[in-house]
Amino acid sequence: MAGGVSLSGLKEGGRQTAVAALDLGASKIACFIMTADGVRRADHTIRVAGAGYVQSRGVRGGGIIDMDAAAQAVAQAVDRAERAAGVGVSGVVVTSAGGQMSSRRVRAEISLGTRPVGDAELARCIAAALAQSHQPNRRPIHLLPIAWSVDGQIPVRDPRNMCGRVLSLEMLIVSMAEPAFANLSHCLELAHLDFQGVAAAPYVSGLAALEPDELDLGCACIDMGGGSTSTAVFGGGSLLHLDSLPVGGEHVTADVARGLSTSKAGAERLKTLHGSAIASSNEDREMVEAPPRGDDPGAGPVVVARGILKNVIAPRVEETLELVRDRLKASGAPLDPGAGIVLTGGASQLAGVRELAVRVFDRPVRLGRPKRAPHLADAAAGPAFCAAAGVLLRAAYGPREAVSTRKLMSARLTPKDAPQVQRGPLLARAAGWLRENL
Repeated sequence: MAGGVSLSGLKEGGRQTAVAALDLGASKIACFIMTADGVRRADHTIRVAGAGYVQSRGVRGGGIIDMDAAAQAVAQAVDRAERAAGVGVSGVVVTSAGGQMSSRRVRAEISLGTRPVGDAELARCIAAALAQSHQPNRRPIHLLPIAWSVDGQIPVRDPRNMCGRVLSLEMLIVSMAEPAFANLSHCLELAHLDFQGVAAAPYVSGLAALEPDELDLGCACIDMGGGSTSTAVFGGGSLLHLDSLPVGGEHVTADVARGLSTSKAGAERLKTLHGSAIASSNEDREMVEAPPRGDDPGAGPVVVARGILKNVIAPRVEETLELVRDRLKASGAPLDPGAGIVLTGGASQLAGVRELAVRVFDRPVRLGRPKRAPHLADAAAGPAFCAAAGVLLRAAYGPREAVSTRKLMSARLTPKDAPQVQRGPLLARAAGWLRENL
């Protein structure tokens, strides 16, 4: 399978291997492992064989700032997941929203002859799109065909056997900064793990949390992490747009710590237990307390009205959501007026975030959970674990990338990396995406 780890190779020589997803976040580092028998095709779900997570170390704002600390935390999370699953893994697919992730669309066209569209024509069109994939100092991590069309007619998912003069392809390229990609690779090398790919967190979170109708009719998945807030727009069953902001739940915690003169640990506890992004009754009469900053044994706890805590939290959350809204509008992402918003990520669990998002976006908003991984333990079944579950769901069911994993991880893609057509005695067959995804 392209763009991930193929499940077809999970059992080799009678020995069971596994697919592993590593969520490298600023608040937590989580690892989910799935074995071959975890793919439940009858109801299109998965069973996670083992999950492990630890508090994040060495990661801030979606980027690695302490390589050794991050590698140690990664190794611990993977070790816990391996123990729970009862199997070992040699490599992982990393999901992250860091590295200045963004997307852009490219359009490619080729002339058709007198024959109907076949695999060879699809491969030539993908090659023409790959010729536009290079961006200086950027690394493509997803190459996702959005739609095909013949002679400018209504877009279709599979144009084979159609006749016309021109075949067109619209493809989405999701990329990240090259230095961030190199840092991920080095971090996994220090943790003695094989780097098997990168998956954009809002994209795979959407695959885990969105209903089929939302994927088809249109929806925006906003992944609110500790170090970043990222957005993926879906429609017609495809990813249409992706963007990321380096602002997340950590920034809310820092605002509370500064505003109330408490420690970061105390601010996180206040935010989690008593924080809210909207006003509530009796908040001015309800008092909350946190430990003072510093190590003065004579200093008493910080005691404030809950309304003051809300006045620190709400402006940051509202500003973040407004930034997402404004960037979505400026991008021209095709989000229908009736399309809803699904919130994922740990920061989305803060009280009042959903209600505030309804006010900011003026759309239906709900919290997303990894519903297609129904057997997860309660501790790993919330919005914070959508991305890790989404990596495994993508490995099991797609969608596939336009090129193979090995080529996607290479230094630079060229038109030669398009799927290759193998001519047989009767039929022409295309490898990878052409065969599996159409």
